Amino acid sequence: MHDVIIVGAGPAGSLAARSLAEQKFEVQVLEEHPSPGLPQHCTGLLTDEVIKMSGVRPDIYNSVESAEFIFPNGQSITIRSEKPLAHVVDRVDMEVKMADAAINAGADYSFSEKYVSHDVGDAVLVDSQLRTHRGKVLIGADGASSAVAMTLGENRPKEYVRGIQADVRYTMDEQDCMKIFLGSNVAPGFFAWMIPCGSFTRIGLCTSWSANPPSEYLSDILLRMGMKDKVMKLYSGKIPLGIRPSTYGDRVILTGDAAGFVKPLSGGGLYPAFKANKHIVEAVSTGLDTDAFYSRDLSEYGRKCYEDFGRELDRSYFLRKRFKRLSDADMNKVYDYIKKNDLEPILNEIDLDHPSELVNRISRNPKAVLSVLPLFLRTIR
Repeated sequence: MHDVIIVGAGPAGSLAARSLAEQKFEVQVLEEHPSPGLPQHCTGLLTDEVIKMSGVRPDIYNSVESAEFIFPNGQSITIRSEKPLAHVVDRVDMEVKMADAAINAGADYSFSEKYVSHDVGDAVLVDSQLRTHRGKVLIGADGASSAVAMTLGENRPKEYVRGIQADVRYTMDEQDCMKIFLGSNVAPGFFAWMIPCGSFTRIGLCTSWSANPPSEYLSDILLRMGMKDKVMKLYSGKIPLGIRPSTYGDRVILTGDAAGFVKPLSGGGLYPAFKANKHIVEAVSTGLDTDAFYSRDLSEYGRKCYEDFGRELDRSYFLRKRFKRLSDADMNKVYDYIKKNDLEPILNEIDLDHPSELVNRISRNPKAVLSVLPLFLRTIR
């Protein structure tokens, strides 16, 4: 019998597998695809901290030190950092290296083996399309469409957004600056991006689920930029926003996208997933000592995740709800608000892993708070 069965060999699953295998636990990973990292979904824009937390050094296409935000009226604001805001990494390479590190630590990986269901008793019996595995605890790290998560009841995230992006044969002039496009014509409910990756450029967007298919908006962007015939690779996916109601159950722990551990303002999931990892190791280590893997025992996992990073995710989702209610005219007023209150120096200090902290900094400026109040009230409806 395995100590731990993990469904999903993405970054969250592989980091958990490596950490638990290093504790000498018997770890079995089930991955429905034939290789880690495929199909690719993520933009691959990661901070130094997230790369360090991954435990590997992925290939890096480029590093960006500034971001230009282009508002619906065409006006823009550029934030700049004295050090790289983020690095554009090869996510496939990263996930392969993370899986290899887990295997080297002693975890057993089974590729092209899809989770089907599980039953809980004095152990957890996990059925795949090939066989049945017996373990003491199951970790669901099976992504945005997690089948494991939905065994815990009506357990959907607060919302999904749909994303699509293309790698195009085009070299941006400013290799240290990414562009973010706002507005209902380019990406209703979210934003679009243009990221320099050296010899190619990554162009993509996410939209609210209720909007038209994101492929329509991407097609328009590529057409306007004259890049429709330069597409090298196209990939898409969905992103869960908002922590799921249940992140644990009897002999079940969720992590990563499967738990809804995703930053609502950017759609990035690796930072909260990696933050959750130490709490997974603690919960499994404690549980294996006493076979304490029922819901009441694992509640400590949920509490510690919330205290560590869940509160930040909730604050960010509150801001996302306000953002979704802004019209294009309102977004243009945000530009005016930033300029009027000379907020660019504060924006330059943004931490991509803790974006809601900007609100705390701005709130210390009474003039800025009074100035934004009418706009904020428009979002309370």
